[in-house]
Amino acid sequence: MLKHSRMLITMGFILFTFLIGGCSQLTVLDPQGPVAEQQKDLILWSIVFMLLIIAVVYILFIWILLKYRNREGHKGYASHHEGSKWLEIVWTFIPILIVIALAVPTVKTIYSLEKPPTETAHKKPLVIHVTSVNWKWIFSYPEQHIETVNYLTMPEDRPVLFKLTSADAMSSFWIPSLGGQKYAMAGMQTELYLQADHIGVFEGRNSNFTGKDFAQQKFKTEVLTEVGFQQWVKKTQIKAPKLTKAQYDQLMQEGLAKVMSFSSTHLDWVDHAKDSEYALKVRNKLEKPSISSEKKPHKEHHMHEKGGME
Repeated sequence: MLKHSRMLITMGFILFTFLIGGCSQLTVLDPQGPVAEQQKDLILWSIVFMLLIIAVVYILFIWILLKYRNREGHKGYASHHEGSKWLEIVWTFIPILIVIALAVPTVKTIYSLEKPPTETAHKKPLVIHVTSVNWKWIFSYPEQHIETVNYLTMPEDRPVLFKLTSADAMSSFWIPSLGGQKYAMAGMQTELYLQADHIGVFEGRNSNFTGKDFAQQKFKTEVLTEVGFQQWVKKTQIKAPKLTKAQYDQLMQEGLAKVMSFSSTHLDWVDHAKDSEYALKVRNKLEKPSISSEKKPHKEHHMHEKGGME
């Protein structure tokens, strides 16, 4: 008895620990925009619906265990081997209905998220090109002629159209507070609409494994008022340096990078959605020693020998 009591206490403590650990708020269930709100509703609907199915299954399971348990005075049941047409119809159509109940709202939501949020569909979206490079994020504002590295600035209450691509490995662009993730792939472009309803700072990340430093491939998303965003644009255009091709080629190297901003974009000379091998060509070029550097040690050695002979 004491042994069973200890086991129950231990199991209760473990369950309590899990429940307490789940009290911290999940970012995806604390939406800060209409896209994330839609996805939260879909997640909750799926969870509640599946919990109802689990509850029905366990109720039937317990009822059958109690009804047909082996007990004193029980005479047993005659075995029946013939099938039941109606039972087979029921357990065939119930899973079909479950799949339909989950698929219809999911497909409907997926298609609706391919367009700007309904509430602000009348506003012109802000276009931002997103380029993933191991292990950093590059954000280009073509209309504002601004480029940033590892930080993103956007206005509130305005749809933002992200055009995603990658310079090397396939990454997954994700700002949990604003919406779901979408892949960024070399040689092609995918699009994602997001919107923030509140000013603040939210974390973005790469959610697809791309190597040793992928866990550090994060960025800060700062949401400003429309006026604050326009002020940021003007300030960056005036104070930030122009992006040179040499600087951009250095960003193509694998590794982490600090936060940077420029008053021009790499879209002036390369679009990774059309040139999937640009980063590879740059890395090969920078890693390959020049002819002059190969000959220089030989020349210095020759002069040393000549001096020694004298």
